[in-house]
Parts: sequence; structure tokens; C-alpha cells
Amino acid sequence: MPFQPFSLNCNGCLLTVEKPLVMGILNATPDSFYAGSRTDAQQVGGAAGAMWEAGAKVIDIGGMSSRPGAELIGVQEEIDRVIPVIQAAHEAAPDAVISCDTIYAATARAAVAAGAGMINDISAGRFDRDLLPTVATLNVPYVLMHMPTDATPATMQEHTKEYGDKVVTHVWDFLAERVIAIRRMGVNDIIVDPGFGFGKSLKQNYELLRNLHAFRHIGVPVLAGISRKGMIYKPLKSSAEESLPATTALHLYALQQGASVLRAHDVKEAVHAVKLWQLLEEARVLGD
Repeated sequence: MPFQPFSLNCNGCLLTVEKPLVMGILNATPDSFYAGSRTDAQQVGGAAGAMWEAGAKVIDIGGMSSRPGAELIGVQEEIDRVIPVIQAAHEAAPDAVISCDTIYAATARAAVAAGAGMINDISAGRFDRDLLPTVATLNVPYVLMHMPTDATPATMQEHTKEYGDKVVTHVWDFLAERVIAIRRMGVNDIIVDPGFGFGKSLKQNYELLRNLHAFRHIGVPVLAGISRKGMIYKPLKSSAEESLPATTALHLYALQQGASVLRAHDVKEAVHAVKLWQLLEEARVLGD
């Protein structure tokens, strides 16, 4: 599927994207599902620098686990975890866009003040009604993700039957409606994320992935957040730690289905997937 270039105004820095970009994942939390992503203010400089050197244009930093069953933490605890990490990452990789993964307006404000240029929100603005107006005021891009209505990470897997056999239509309608509403609030740059693993069964996750191209018709870039998730390692009877090869295989498939952004724990391998996808695209154009 031909790539549609786009640009993002990231806290005053214009990021022009002419090929699928890789967003590296770093977590300032002790309980994220993949231990290899965990970091702190002392370690993050090396990790962020390595991600930038490997080709990550965006580095996503979060202070609260959103794995299935996880409980939400308070805003002050999240700020205390994430702000020193954002500051250290921004210093180590000043040319990278730092994204803050948060559901809270206060964290978003503190993150942008500390050097972040993007907000990634699993809640679609449902958990803190001040978040979306704050993002509009901050004038940074916003990643809009789908999770079942009235669900939290602790309860989301109880909601998989809500979609019936129409998960793609349900998620598409939700994201399209929210994009319109959020733009009316004054948020200009939006990326949509179908929310793989967030309140979806194994079959529903793969139905979304197989139809990822449909989300391009919403008219904004599409993020694929599948890296090392249970949808990959559980059917293989493996583990998150052993799932890099399978993740890379599905990253290439996601790109073929129209993904604009790969959110990945392993930046080098995700960048390699983008390069191979480019070769396939060049061959397709020559063949046409």
C-alpha cells in the first residue's frame, strides 16, 4: 500500500515523515509486561541515544503499565516517575521527538515542559477530561487509541464480546468519531491506534491487523502497536522475551497493510522491516 507522507508539529519542531517511522518504547515503570523496555533516569540516556542512532524518530516514554490487569496509578506518582526520564532522554537524544504515554493532563503539561513533543493516550481522553483541551493548548501531536468504552487496563479483557463479529467496524467508527471531536477541540495533528491487545481477543487482534489498511481512510496516520504482545507470543506458546522474530514478521505485514508508525521495543529490527518494505514497494512500482 503506497505510503502517504505527513508532517507533525512537535512542540515547535516540524517532523516531516516521508516513509514509515519507528517509535521506540521506554518505560519508567517496574511492571511493564516486557522487562527489556524498563528504564530509569540513570539508564535512559544510553537507551534513548541507542534508539536514535538505530533510526527511531520518536521515543515513547511512559510511567504507568497498561498491560492487561494493570491498575491505574495516581498522577503525582506518574509525574515523579516519568519527568526525570523524559529530561534525561531529551538531553541524550535532542533531535528525537520524545512522546509521553499518559492519560493525565498534568503529566502532559509537565512532560512538554520537560522536552516532550507528543502525547500518546490509551484512554482517548476518557479518564481525565482536561487532557484533550490541554493537548490542544500545548499544540503537540496526539496519539488516539481505542480501548473498550468504560474499560480500564484492569478490566478491558472482560469487554471482548462487545464487538460481536464487527470489531473492525466498531473500532473504525470509534476512532473516526473521536478524530472529528478532537479536531474541534483544537488538536491539529492526530495519529490513530486501533489498540491491539486492549480489550480484544486473539482473533479480533488479527482481524484488525488484516484490515489495518481500512483505518487509513480516516485520513490520519495509523500506528501499529503490536511489539512483543501476547497476540504474538501466546499462540506460539512462547514469551515476550522470545518474540522478536515473530514481531518483526508482523511489523512487515503491518507496513504492507498501511501502517505509518511502528511502535517497537526493538528499534533496529523495526527499521530493518521498514527498509525491506521499501524494497518491496520499489519492486511493486517497477512491476506496475
